[in-house]
Amino acid sequence: MDSRFLQTYVHVVELGSIAQAARHQGLTPATVQQRLRALEADMGSALIARSGRTVKPTAAGTRILERARNLLRDLRDLRSAATESDLPAGPLRLGATPTALTGIMPPVLRAWAARHPHIEIYIEPAPTTLLYGKVLAGELDGALLVHPLFAIPKSCVWRDLRREPLVLVTPADMIVRDPLAVIRREPYIRYDRSVVGGRMADDYLRARDLRPQVRFELDGIDSIAKLVSEGLGVALLPDWATTGVSAPVKRWPLPAPCPVRTVGAIWPRSGVRSELMRVFVALAESDTAAR
Repeated sequence: MDSRFLQTYVHVVELGSIAQAARHQGLTPATVQQRLRALEADMGSALIARSGRTVKPTAAGTRILERARNLLRDLRDLRSAATESDLPAGPLRLGATPTALTGIMPPVLRAWAARHPHIEIYIEPAPTTLLYGKVLAGELDGALLVHPLFAIPKSCVWRDLRREPLVLVTPADMIVRDPLAVIRREPYIRYDRSVVGGRMADDYLRARDLRPQVRFELDGIDSIAKLVSEGLGVALLPDWATTGVSAPVKRWPLPAPCPVRTVGAIWPRSGVRSELMRVFVALAESDTAAR
């Protein structure tokens, strides 16, 4: 059995489309179909049911799916362990929230490429909740994300990288003398209350009996900052890291006590590529300390 064919099958099931799986793997749809046929012939069972442009696993395909994922994970671990260098072989499968990806990671990736040019990093951008689940499930070797509002399990390592107090974000030309008065007066863009930072902002307003004039509610700090820069309202956001061009806004400190969001790295304590994560996080800590 060719493990590449098994990986193609998993991608087809996860993406629900032969065309999307082909784009994901840099193959033609015809090649993906050939791989599926070869795998089905090897297994002796149909694994995919086709319905127009969408596909779903058959009963047999569903039964082997989790085993296939585990086998592919074991093969990646085997290849990583089979190296004579000081570090395991890659790729390092790393998750990152959008703000961590644009704010924290660029200088760290630059340092990594200079020191470990032969160790590839696969990066998956996603929200904290999704990344956290993928790290625990072994689908990612680690992630840069927001510390959840509960304890990290002992099976994982956590390292703080950045503490981000809540700030008032306004258009660049707005002068603020009383942040709470501005929140009462101006249209308000609410940070999604289903994420950690949004929940902190909502709790801060509730504690001060503030009921702003909510105009929009959405996730995505950079997206909210863009709306603020266009004069569509003000927002309470964590004081996020930025690299390069960002929306022209001003950030104003809030009256204490002010909630603080912690951004850091999480990875399995005993994973084959845990040493790669430790080295990556050490570079991130050095960069953070130098700023």
